[in-house]
Amino acid sequence: MTKKAQINATLRYIILIAVGLILIYPLLWMIGSSFKENEHIFGSLAILPPAGYWRFDHFSNAWQLSTTRTMIFYYMNTLRFLIPRVVGTVVSCTLVAFAIGRFNFPGKKIFFTLVLATMLMPELAFRIPIFLLYNDLGLVNTFAALYIHDFFGVNSFFVFMIIQFMRTIPRELDEASKIDGCGPLRTLFYVLVPVLRPIIITVGLLTFMWGMNDLQGPLIFLHSPVNNVLAQGLSNLIQVYEEVPQFGRSFAAALMGLLPTIAIFFTCSRYFVEGVTQSGGKE
Repeated sequence: MTKKAQINATLRYIILIAVGLILIYPLLWMIGSSFKENEHIFGSLAILPPAGYWRFDHFSNAWQLSTTRTMIFYYMNTLRFLIPRVVGTVVSCTLVAFAIGRFNFPGKKIFFTLVLATMLMPELAFRIPIFLLYNDLGLVNTFAALYIHDFFGVNSFFVFMIIQFMRTIPRELDEASKIDGCGPLRTLFYVLVPVLRPIIITVGLLTFMWGMNDLQGPLIFLHSPVNNVLAQGLSNLIQVYEEVPQFGRSFAAALMGLLPTIAIFFTCSRYFVEGVTQSGGKE
């Protein structure tokens, strides 16, 4: 490696490390703030609390998110809609992407353009008509209202990602499976899905992460306190009526709510990176 190449590589890594530290600082600050008093949270940008002022009871206090329910209750409620949402999104978006990416039919380009056009529309624009429909069907205040539509391939962003990844797979595999007697669905599930595993895991991971952070949907569709999910529990914690709110406890609760997502992300990070990078490729 030449001296110029070494200098360029060094500068590149310095910039990447600096940007990485800037991006990870809020997370580190939140972790440190879960051990701080209120005055140390808002009085300093330091990550760790001063010596002798560590608070370890925020986590035990935050576990009781409400007067009658612990965090495990909100975890379970979240999974009641999150697991079907992940399954529905992965299956439906894969089927839609397979139909668009591997078949030729009249109006295919127009249909694909419409799919891409929906990516430009804010999700809030669909909330009102979906709420009115579910209200007529009697699905409001049920967990089904948060995941039924995900079984119909409504997430055009994921459909686009899978189509782009699918374009990197040679069509000769489809032709070979057809010669062996496989129909379209058998070709999809036995030939393409194993190759699509990185992008499928990426879609499932992003769906899980966004579902864990979804507060607007549960606020709109779930009215009963018995159906409150984790995002609602964390939101209600900061609104507890007390003379001096303990923000350290709120950060501790947010950190505990974030741990499952972080664990799943690092477990699937290899597939996530591969899925994101290859979804921009072309056959």
